[in-house]
Amino acid sequence: QVKLVESGGGSVQAGGSLRLSCAISAYDRSRTLMAWFRQAPGKELEGLARIDLYPGGGSTLYADSVKGRFTISQDNAKNTLYLQMNSLKPEDTATYFCAARLGFVQGSLLPPNYPYWGQGTQVTVSS
Repeated sequence: QVKLVESGGGSVQAGGSLRLSCAISAYDRSRTLMAWFRQAPGKELEGLARIDLYPGGGSTLYADSVKGRFTISQDNAKNTLYLQMNSLKPEDTATYFCAARLGFVQGSLLPPNYPYWGQGTQVTVSS
């Protein structure tokens, strides 16, 4: 059973940066796809970025809303997924989740494609 635990959320002023972490356990490194999502109050879950953990993989995909500001990465040695968030805006305020699935899928920023989720971490950006 894949287990995911996020950390690193907090409060920051607009223009600032945060790095979220997601500790991963019990996953198959040879065929796992991982992603970051967020959900703002009253809004639907939004896919932000995904990375594949296939051998020789590491390809990434970003939503237009965060492209150029957010970077997804992973440290295999630490079994940790990261989301570096720069130039934060008040509209980035949300609960952020990491998620995982086994095997590649089209539509890899769509929440229903991910069966494993962390508990979420809150990010608040003030103007």
